[in-house]
Amino acid sequence: MPDQFFLSVVVPVWNEAAGIQNTLEALAPLRRAGHEILVVDAGSDDGTAALARPLCDRVVDADKGRAAQMNAGVAVARGNLLLFLHADTRLPSDALQRLQAFMASGNAWGRFDVRLSGQRPLFRVIAWFMNTRSRLTGICTGDQALFVRRDVFEALG
Repeated sequence: MPDQFFLSVVVPVWNEAAGIQNTLEALAPLRRAGHEILVVDAGSDDGTAALARPLCDRVVDADKGRAAQMNAGVAVARGNLLLFLHADTRLPSDALQRLQAFMASGNAWGRFDVRLSGQRPLFRVIAWFMNTRSRLTGICTGDQALFVRRDVFEALG
Protein backbone atom coordinates (compact mmCIF):
# COMPACT_ATOMS: atom_id res chain seq x y z
CA MET A 1 0.00 0.00 0.00
CA PRO A 2 1.62 3.30 -1.05
CA ASP A 3 0.53 5.30 2.00
CA GLN A 4 2.24 2.98 4.50
CA PHE A 5 5.65 3.99 5.64
CA PHE A 6 8.18 3.54 8.38
CA LEU A 7 9.69 6.82 9.54
CA SER A 8 13.21 7.26 10.86
CA VAL A 9 13.76 10.62 12.56
CA VAL A 10 17.46 11.50 12.66
CA VAL A 11 18.38 14.15 15.22
CA PRO A 12 22.04 15.30 14.99
CA VAL A 13 23.20 16.70 18.35
CA TRP A 14 26.22 18.24 20.01
CA ASN A 15 25.95 19.58 23.55
CA GLU A 16 22.15 19.81 23.52
CA ALA A 17 21.57 18.75 27.15
CA ALA A 18 19.51 21.85 27.91
CA GLY A 19 16.77 20.92 25.45
CA ILE A 20 17.16 17.34 24.23
CA GLN A 21 14.60 15.89 26.62
CA ASN A 22 11.91 18.36 25.51
CA THR A 23 12.70 17.62 21.87
CA LEU A 24 12.48 13.87 22.32
CA GLU A 25 9.37 14.04 24.51
CA ALA A 26 7.69 15.98 21.67
CA LEU A 27 8.56 13.05 19.36
CA ALA A 28 7.07 10.42 21.72
CA PRO A 29 3.81 10.18 19.70
CA LEU A 30 5.84 9.09 16.66
CA ARG A 31 7.53 6.37 18.71
CA ARG A 32 4.18 5.22 20.07
CA ALA A 33 2.96 4.96 16.47
CA GLY A 34 5.83 2.54 15.76
CA HIS A 35 8.36 4.86 14.12
CA GLU A 36 11.98 5.24 15.22
CA ILE A 37 13.89 8.16 16.70
CA LEU A 38 17.67 8.19 16.30
CA VAL A 39 19.90 10.66 18.11
CA VAL A 40 23.32 11.08 16.51
CA ASP A 41 25.80 12.54 18.97
CA ALA A 42 29.06 14.18 17.92
CA GLY A 43 30.91 13.77 21.19
CA SER A 44 28.84 15.93 23.50
CA ASP A 45 30.48 16.51 26.87
CA ASP A 46 27.37 17.80 28.63
CA GLY A 47 25.45 14.54 29.10
CA THR A 48 23.29 14.88 25.98
CA ALA A 49 23.61 11.19 25.06
CA ALA A 50 22.70 9.97 28.54
CA LEU A 51 19.64 12.24 28.66
CA ALA A 52 18.55 11.12 25.19
CA ARG A 53 19.01 7.37 25.60
CA PRO A 54 15.75 6.58 27.46
CA LEU A 55 13.70 8.79 25.12
CA CYS A 56 14.86 7.50 21.74
CA ASP A 57 15.38 4.18 20.01
CA ARG A 58 19.11 4.54 19.62
CA VAL A 59 21.97 6.94 20.28
CA VAL A 60 24.62 6.77 17.57
CA ASP A 61 28.13 8.17 17.94
CA ALA A 62 29.47 10.09 14.95
CA ASP A 63 32.12 12.56 13.90
CA LYS A 64 31.24 16.19 14.41
CA GLY A 65 29.50 17.87 11.50
CA ARG A 66 25.85 17.84 10.52
CA ALA A 67 26.38 15.91 7.24
CA ALA A 68 28.54 13.27 8.94
CA GLN A 69 25.95 12.91 11.67
CA MET A 70 23.05 12.69 9.23
CA ASN A 71 24.84 9.99 7.24
CA ALA A 72 25.69 8.06 10.42
CA GLY A 73 22.03 8.14 11.39
CA VAL A 74 20.89 6.93 7.98
CA ALA A 75 23.42 4.09 8.14
CA VAL A 76 21.49 2.54 11.04
CA ALA A 77 18.00 3.80 10.17
CA ARG A 78 15.37 1.27 9.17
CA GLY A 79 12.80 3.65 7.71
CA ASN A 80 11.75 4.12 4.12
CA LEU A 81 11.21 7.79 4.97
CA LEU A 82 14.03 9.78 6.58
CA LEU A 83 13.33 12.98 8.51
CA PHE A 84 16.23 15.18 9.63
CA LEU A 85 15.35 17.29 12.64
CA HIS A 86 17.39 19.94 14.44
CA ALA A 87 17.43 19.43 18.19
CA ASP A 88 15.72 22.78 18.73
CA THR A 89 13.00 22.25 16.13
CA ARG A 90 9.49 20.98 16.81
CA LEU A 91 7.30 19.23 14.27
CA PRO A 92 3.75 20.43 13.63
CA SER A 93 1.08 18.57 15.58
CA ASP A 94 -0.22 16.93 12.38
CA ALA A 95 3.23 15.88 11.15
CA LEU A 96 2.43 12.17 11.02
CA GLN A 97 -0.66 12.67 8.88
CA ARG A 98 1.21 15.05 6.59
CA LEU A 99 4.09 12.59 6.20
CA GLN A 100 1.64 9.82 5.38
CA ALA A 101 0.10 12.04 2.69
CA PHE A 102 3.58 12.83 1.40
CA MET A 103 4.37 9.13 1.01
CA ALA A 104 1.18 8.64 -1.00
CA SER A 105 2.07 11.63 -3.22
CA GLY A 106 5.08 10.15 -4.97
CA ASN A 107 7.19 13.26 -4.25
CA ALA A 108 10.88 12.69 -3.58
CA TRP A 109 11.38 15.05 -0.66
CA GLY A 110 9.73 17.74 1.38
CA ARG A 111 9.89 20.02 4.37
CA PHE A 112 7.61 21.69 6.84
CA ASP A 113 7.04 25.42 7.03
CA VAL A 114 9.13 27.12 9.67
CA ARG A 115 7.40 28.96 12.48
CA LEU A 116 9.71 30.85 14.80
CA SER A 117 8.91 30.95 18.49
CA GLY A 118 8.55 34.26 20.24
CA GLN A 119 6.14 37.14 19.97
CA ARG A 120 8.15 39.67 17.99
CA PRO A 121 6.40 40.57 14.71
CA LEU A 122 9.76 40.36 12.94
CA PHE A 123 9.80 36.60 13.58
CA ARG A 124 6.62 36.16 11.55
CA VAL A 125 8.14 38.21 8.71
CA ILE A 126 11.34 36.14 8.73
CA ALA A 127 9.34 32.89 8.74
CA TRP A 128 7.18 34.12 5.85
CA PHE A 129 10.28 34.90 3.76
CA MET A 130 11.91 31.54 4.58
CA ASN A 131 8.77 29.60 3.64
CA THR A 132 8.12 31.64 0.50
CA ARG A 133 11.72 31.17 -0.65
CA SER A 134 11.36 27.43 -0.13
CA ARG A 135 8.15 27.27 -2.15
CA LEU A 136 9.59 29.30 -5.01
CA THR A 137 13.11 27.85 -5.21
CA GLY A 138 13.07 24.45 -3.52
CA ILE A 139 15.81 25.71 -1.19
CA CYS A 140 15.17 25.06 2.47
CA THR A 141 16.95 24.95 5.80
CA GLY A 142 17.33 22.25 8.42
CA ASP A 143 15.04 24.25 10.68
CA GLN A 144 12.22 23.23 8.35
CA ALA A 145 12.63 19.52 9.19
CA LEU A 146 13.70 18.07 5.86
CA PHE A 147 12.35 14.67 4.84
CA VAL A 148 13.25 12.43 1.93
CA ARG A 149 12.43 8.97 0.69
CA ARG A 150 15.23 6.60 1.59
CA ASP A 151 15.63 5.34 -1.99
CA VAL A 152 16.09 8.91 -3.19
CA PHE A 153 18.63 9.67 -0.45
CA GLU A 154 20.62 6.55 -1.33
CA ALA A 155 20.44 7.24 -5.08
CA LEU A 156 21.93 10.68 -4.47
CA GLY A 157 24.83 9.19 -2.52
